[in-house]
Amino acid sequence: MQIRPATDADIPLLRDLAQRIWRACYPGIITAEQIEFMLGWMYSEAEIRSQLGAGVPWEIAELDGEPVGYLSWQRDDDGRVKISKLYVLAAHQRRGLGRKMLEHICEQTRALGAHAMWMQVNKRNDRAIGAYLKAGFHIEKEAVFDIGGGFVMDDYLMARSV
Repeated sequence: MQIRPATDADIPLLRDLAQRIWRACYPGIITAEQIEFMLGWMYSEAEIRSQLGAGVPWEIAELDGEPVGYLSWQRDDDGRVKISKLYVLAAHQRRGLGRKMLEHICEQTRALGAHAMWMQVNKRNDRAIGAYLKAGFHIEKEAVFDIGGGFVMDDYLMARSV
């Protein structure tokens, strides 16, 4: 697997991957309406372009030249790196790709001089929670975030030292 930086030219690819992954993985965890709301909010062309322009790393994971996932992360002021996105197409899950993506972020975290990584994970996303616990993360706390449109994110905040 290779991980490469995303550019503005990759925005359509990132949006396509997000739509395919979210619509395959999140039913049963959040409602279809919330899936569509969050895709529109977090994955609009303008939002991704804004983040790339602000220097937020977005990266694409490829297997044999084929895009199979994406990740995004950034250093927080508290000396930690927040993993905001780490997703793999359903057909490629459970093959160790997510772990390799996590290790890539871990390397970036060390290179930035940060001491830990953290992320938000939906409390009902049992597969992801299990994978992150296995990768050395722990649950720091629970949090509910009002994201508008009548929706909330009901998450665990998970962290791990590097």
